[in-house]
Amino acid sequence: MTTPTAGRLRSRTNGALAWITIDNEPRLNAFTRDMWAAVPEHFAAADNDPDVRVIIVTGAGSKAFSAGADISEFGNNRTGAAARAYDEINHAAYEAILNTGKPTIAMVNGYCFGGACELAICCDMRIGSDTASFSVPSAKLSLGYNPRWIKPMLAVMTAAKVKEMLFTGRRYLAAEALAMGLLNAQVSAETLEAETTRLANEIAANAPLSIRAAKASVDALVAHPESVDLAALDAKVLACFDSEDFKEGAQAFLEKRKPVFRGK
Repeated sequence: MTTPTAGRLRSRTNGALAWITIDNEPRLNAFTRDMWAAVPEHFAAADNDPDVRVIIVTGAGSKAFSAGADISEFGNNRTGAAARAYDEINHAAYEAILNTGKPTIAMVNGYCFGGACELAICCDMRIGSDTASFSVPSAKLSLGYNPRWIKPMLAVMTAAKVKEMLFTGRRYLAAEALAMGLLNAQVSAETLEAETTRLANEIAANAPLSIRAAKASVDALVAHPESVDLAALDAKVLACFDSEDFKEGAQAFLEKRKPVFRGK
């Protein structure tokens, strides 16, 4: 996979879990252009790995999930055609996460700012330590915020909170983020990885086809409530009933044991 000179993404698997780490610790895990460009590759590799059930993204070290885009690159990437091209690279990264078929969790340690906050929002769930903080400071930099990126924000927060976040550029602490729906759970920094792993393993133990069907339905109903393709979603639900896993679930229930699902 692509390894930029300054900063990189690292991927590893541990059982049914794939871990993607934003690794640019000297710069608070700020994203370079090359790091943004590598996001789709890493998520696609995890999504296509038959042994992976859940994908977790986090930041290296304890100070930051990511401080957002590397500001040192702004001079080259934030004017004219270059700005539009940079936006497209950002958008491809977000779309790759949103279109990942498997459950995704952002494990947020420390700062989660700007484009990295959007990246976390594109994940299905977010678990934050009590030291986590969130901000989208585009208004403080006179940056226009792409309307395509506001859509995922509206899936986790009210419109009023999204406006507040974008209008003020304010930094929200973990407790505030939890109250506004940005976080699913807030835990101590010491237990962040253990709690995130516990949640991921709880999900991974369940039937993959059921989870994929549920994820597809929720995402479609949120994104296109008035024009959702119910026939396509119904097909995913029916596939669950026709699966070997459905038979295994029923048999395990009768035998009073834990089912072993294979995603088939």
